[in-house]
Amino acid sequence: MKIRTLLLSLATLLLSLAASAQEMGNFRAARIVSPEITDEGITFRLRADYATQVSLSVAWQPGQVAMRRGADLVWSVTLPTPSPDLYSYNFVVDGSTVLDPSNPSMQRDGTTYRNILIVDGPYSAHYKDAPVRGNLSYVWYDSPTIGAERRMAVYTPAGYDESKKKYPVLYLLHGGGGDEEAWSSMGRATQIIDNLIAEGLAEPMIVVMPNGNASQVEAPIYNTPGEPASGTDHAISSDLYVTSLIKDIIPYVDSHYRTIARPEGRAISGLSMGGGHTIRTNYLFPGHFDYICPLSTGAHPHNQKNTPYAFDEQTLSTYLDGIKKAGYKLFWLACGSDDPWFAEAEEFDRLLTEKGMEHTYYVTGGGHTWTNWRHYLDTYARLLFK
Repeated sequence: MKIRTLLLSLATLLLSLAASAQEMGNFRAARIVSPEITDEGITFRLRADYATQVSLSVAWQPGQVAMRRGADLVWSVTLPTPSPDLYSYNFVVDGSTVLDPSNPSMQRDGTTYRNILIVDGPYSAHYKDAPVRGNLSYVWYDSPTIGAERRMAVYTPAGYDESKKKYPVLYLLHGGGGDEEAWSSMGRATQIIDNLIAEGLAEPMIVVMPNGNASQVEAPIYNTPGEPASGTDHAISSDLYVTSLIKDIIPYVDSHYRTIARPEGRAISGLSMGGGHTIRTNYLFPGHFDYICPLSTGAHPHNQKNTPYAFDEQTLSTYLDGIKKAGYKLFWLACGSDDPWFAEAEEFDRLLTEKGMEHTYYVTGGGHTWTNWRHYLDTYARLLFK
């Protein structure tokens, strides 16, 4: 009886293992690959058993593309592969936005999340993780200027913790609707800087990415309670933030990190609203940065046009004279030819030329997009601190 019982137990166990193996085999066979880039294009797939309509929204073309359901209840569509770059996408299932569960790579734009994919090529070569990577940290600092504890992102290059050397710092500012995570999430700033340093194309540097909204203590998705900045006018908040950058953020960074705490060890750059912050900082506090790189902006900061903080051409001339007198090593202005701020950038270039202020005016195609801003960072970062 004992032998028969043992044999029955072993048979039951073997049948159970066989069933489990079959289930695992079925699971592996049912694994969905999405997106899949082949010579035929990019194929997107989504298993949506009970859906009646599924479509795809991709960043490189307008509207939505209908997907077809297969016999396995997997919806799919194949699109021609666009030019090398980073792109976002999402599915729309019966009218509701759905992320791709087969793709863990995502970005956040405000409160909107979308999956991302990278089409390989020279243009996008620095958007993927480098073989050797630095560290990205989120730190809290005191801002007496704004009256709150605030959060910012700080990138330190590979080898920083083991080294005793001092590093230059790039202060990298986001645009309207962004926050301290924008440049790392959508701008691929850490990947770009990692790759440039690894290839010897850029100097090892610290990159500081603050939250440029004076009414926030950190990215709004965290719902952190905090007192708003004094005054509700956006122009007032803009100057509060610019002042806090000089009086609160830079002193914190210089005291908590090994920095070259002199103008030759500081660069400042920003896109759109952050471009306005970049030039406004240098108007009000000339001489703090030897490297000035405003992107997709003009000589008049975005937040202060048509407000009581707007200034006339004589004041602008005085501001530019102050920057010229203080001196700098690089003034690098960039804008896309389809950008709504292109005319303002053209005017800025003309004013700098008339003032005899040496600068680079870098014009690309495209508009007010991360496609351009990632490319600009990849381009001008090679010129910093040299």
